[in-house]
Formats: sequence, C-alpha cells, structure tokens
Amino acid sequence: MDPQVKARLNEVPASTALGLYCHVPFCASTCDFCAFYQEKPRRGDLERYLAAMEMEFAGLPEGRVVETVFWGGGTPGLLAAADLERLGRSMLARLPRAPQEWTIEMAPSTVKADKLRVLRDLGVTRISMGVQSFDADLLASLGRLHRPNQIYKAWDLVQAAGFERTNLDLMFAIPNQTLDQWEAAIREAARLGPDHLSTYCLTFEEDTALYVKLSEGKVCIDEDRELMFYRKGWEWLEALGYAQYEISNFAKPGSECIHNINTWRMQEWIGCGPSAASQFSGERYQRPANLDLWASSVEAGRPAREEVVALDDSILYADAIVFGLRMNAGVDLAVLQARYPAAEGRALEALWSRLESEGLLVCEGSRIRLTLEGRLLCDAVGSEVLGLVG
Repeated sequence: MDPQVKARLNEVPASTALGLYCHVPFCASTCDFCAFYQEKPRRGDLERYLAAMEMEFAGLPEGRVVETVFWGGGTPGLLAAADLERLGRSMLARLPRAPQEWTIEMAPSTVKADKLRVLRDLGVTRISMGVQSFDADLLASLGRLHRPNQIYKAWDLVQAAGFERTNLDLMFAIPNQTLDQWEAAIREAARLGPDHLSTYCLTFEEDTALYVKLSEGKVCIDEDRELMFYRKGWEWLEALGYAQYEISNFAKPGSECIHNINTWRMQEWIGCGPSAASQFSGERYQRPANLDLWASSVEAGRPAREEVVALDDSILYADAIVFGLRMNAGVDLAVLQARYPAAEGRALEALWSRLESEGLLVCEGSRIRLTLEGRLLCDAVGSEVLGLVG
C-alpha cells in the first residue's frame, strides 16, 4: 500500500468504535421549541420504562466494547436517584468494561446532590446542562422551567461533585433577544468555567408551540439576524478560549465530545429507548416514538424497528462528508474513498472547485474544509452533496 494512503487511513477511527445512546423520554413540561419525543413522568410509566430498558440492554451485542455512552431526552436528570442507579446498573451489567466517556443531560431544575452522587458512583464522566439563557424573561419565553438562580445552584452542585467534564448548552436568536444579551450569556457561561460549550440557533420545528407562534405571525424568522448571532458568538467564544470544532460545539483543548465526534464520523451506535435511533450492522433504524409501542415490542422480545435503511457505501460516504464538513477539521476525501470504495466521489469534484473559487472551501491535498463563510452555509452545502451522491 502507498505509504501516504496508509498514513491517511490511520486517521480513520477504528471500525469497532461503538456508541450507546439511551433516550429518557420524561419531561415535567414541554419547552416551546422542543420536538423530541417525551412523556409526563407518571410512576407506572417510569417503572415500565426501566424494566423495558433492562430488557433492551440485554440485547446489546456480547463482547462488543462500548466506547461512549450518551443519555439524552427528555430530561434524564428528572429521574430520581434510585431510578438513575437502576438504569445505570442494568446498562453497565451488559458492557464488557466501563465506557471511556459517559455523558448525561440534566436541566438545572433537576440537579440534586443525591443524583450527582449516584452518577459519580456509576462512572458518569460528563454532565451536560441545558442552561439556554441566563435571562429570566428569555427563559420564560422559551417555556423553560428553571430560573437563573437555579442555574447557579445546580452548577455549584455539579462542581462540588467533581465531574471531570462539563458542558453548558446555550441558545441564540431567541425572539426579542439582543446581541448584547447573547454576548452576556456567552461571557457568563465562560465565567462559570465549563470545558465545553454548545450553542444552538433557535429553530422552528413542526408540532411545537414555537412553530404555532410562527404560523400565527407572533414571531418571525430573520436569517440576516441569525447570521449575525452566529458570527459574533463564534468571535466571542474564540476570544474566551473555546475553540470551535463543530458548527455548534466549542471546547477547551482535549475536551471535545468523543461520542458526538464518532457519530459525525459515521461510526456505529446503538439507540435504546423510545424514539432512539441506531446505526449498526449495516442498517440505520429508529425505535417507535411511543412509550407503549416501544415497551410492548421489547417485552415481547422483538424490539420494533422503524424507518429501516440498508446502508451502502454511497450513503455512508455522502453522510460522512455532510457531517464531516460541519467540523472545522473537515474531511480527507482519500480516507473516505478508501473506507467506502464503491462510492462515486468524482461527482463532487465540480462542487469542490466552485466552493473553493467562492471562498467557501479550502482544499489541502485530499483534505477539504469549510472556511468561516462556508460554515455559515454548511446546511446548503450538505444539501448539494446529498443531491449529487446521496
């Protein structure tokens, strides 16, 4: 094998890298912007969920090392300490060894010392807290249950518990939010000192309260305003020492989220719980977004799979480029072609040339990456890629 090709292949994550995503579907209330599947936390449903998760964990591939775990929702932190321990112990019982990285999402209003003690004892390495804003009025406009004082109380508890990795989620382009408020949120989050920050532009998903407001003309989309929030946010975060490594994610050196990086690089992951998606053993599929349907299928020993897609080289090649270009490092086309030899990469050559001439793309040998201006248009670039080879 050509030495240069061999060197590039060394950049490819091991094909055995496996992630595990667990969806905890319970929320005390639904935020106006949220389109994720969720249920009110009734005790009977919680008990059934925990029992079904134990059954689903029992079906994990034996002997396969799970490198990363991510518990999302919903609100995983809404579970009581005893429920968190039950869920965690049943999962760990099926893993050959503890995961390298284990993230759990928590809302500030759900953070309690006893829950954090349980999570530390289980081996959770990373707490991701959905702050969204430090402004009481903006939080209320999003339908969030917590208030600014709860953020600080929760943060103090997380710090006291000694978790090695922490992330705070922030949201921007909220209706009536000013650039000054956005800067204040970033600076306040950085002052608290997490090693990772995620920033998300408010989106209008169908079947959400926010989408209803949009359809009624109570709020509007202003793309120029959104772009300004993106630009200024990236500028402030860089100055504060948070390096952007993906469109929405910023980290101190060595604190990037491994689970997400493996996902963006088209490695394998298994999703457990209602609505959880998987990419495993040559297929992509999703569990039913319904607690009763999901639990009934698991209890019957035949976990339901919906939207099943058989993966081939063309699909994985296109998706690896789309998600890879969201990362600042970009992608090495030679590496991807070696991973997915049946994919037709030549169909994209004219696109790369055009984007480079427009100042949106940088080509360095076989590696391509988007410029700052290109990253602002990454969704449009992704659409073009999928239209050509997806």
